[in-house]
Amino acid sequence: MVSQTTEEPRKPRVAIVFGGRSSEHAISCITAANVLRVIDRDKYDVVPIGISTEGQWVLESSDPAHLALTDGRLPTVDIAAAPVLFGSNRELVVSEADQVPQTLGEMDVIFPLLHGPWGEDGTIQGMFEMADMRYVGAGVLASAVGMDKHYMKVIFEAAGLEVTPYVVIRARDWQRDAQSRREAVGKLGYPVFVKPARGGSSLGVSKVNGPDELDDAVAVAQRHDPKVIVEASATRPREIEVGILGRVDGEPADVSVCAEIVVQGGGHDFYDFETKYLPEGEQFTTLSVPADLPPAIAEEIRAKALIAFDAIECEGLARVDFFLDAANRVIVNEINTMPGFTPQSMFPRVWAASGIDYTELVDRLITLALTRPTGLR
Repeated sequence: MVSQTTEEPRKPRVAIVFGGRSSEHAISCITAANVLRVIDRDKYDVVPIGISTEGQWVLESSDPAHLALTDGRLPTVDIAAAPVLFGSNRELVVSEADQVPQTLGEMDVIFPLLHGPWGEDGTIQGMFEMADMRYVGAGVLASAVGMDKHYMKVIFEAAGLEVTPYVVIRARDWQRDAQSRREAVGKLGYPVFVKPARGGSSLGVSKVNGPDELDDAVAVAQRHDPKVIVEASATRPREIEVGILGRVDGEPADVSVCAEIVVQGGGHDFYDFETKYLPEGEQFTTLSVPADLPPAIAEEIRAKALIAFDAIECEGLARVDFFLDAANRVIVNEINTMPGFTPQSMFPRVWAASGIDYTELVDRLITLALTRPTGLR
């Protein structure tokens, strides 16, 4: 009788991709540090891949310590690490000068923890689609729409959701006839918020209290994106956020409890980069999870979050941000198709309050991606 041995099935191989060319590079690194810290290494074979600010792809350390925010130092991808490239059949190859290329094997799923342009805007998702690779999160269309606050609002309005009135300032418009754009902004009524149209993490965002501040605010936003959006301010708004998480069984996505953000003091009159991510900003920020809301309002917000998610044909996960004005009108601010996973980030917090801890959250996102078919869906 011949004995037979059965080979142990290998663990799914997950490429954690982070960094990137956008101004949100450091936030992506901090997000990756937290995912690397909580991902179940007994269940998954983890391959960390960093993308430098110049666009180099490198094989990074799996130790998340060097990607954490330390003593106010923002982390960055190690450009001295070994360069990587995607080969055929979904394989990852490490290729250093004067050395034989090393194949790391087939990647079963990509977890693109990238924020901003060239990562959260459909560009890298398109690359994965072309390579027939499974990946976590929204597809090309939803990623692109979710990144561009202008077209996001167009689609939300078409879906029957209320958004804040806005004016778009493209670079060519500002160069040719800035005065007409100033007049259009004036009709919104001050104060207004000036933002990069395709940015995140509150980088380049200014609150403008009068027309004399507008030009400087546009210049600040244009450092991040030549296309700028100016939004009217809601009346004494409360800032409410919810998380959305897809389901493997094909049922409608789950929606988390609502959370509220209150910023007071320190010269901060909105949820800016410092209050979101830097330790010195935490003393001025109160995050209430769950938010203290009448049940009917909370349910309305959760229902509208799901409408926003479906309106852009989002997949996997999202965070949807709302304003609740003084008249209790629910106004959609934006959808974020790859929310942060930093210690201060709201997305893991709302899911922890909804009964899904950090490790389970990461596992569910990877499971969703592994079971999602490639190609048109």
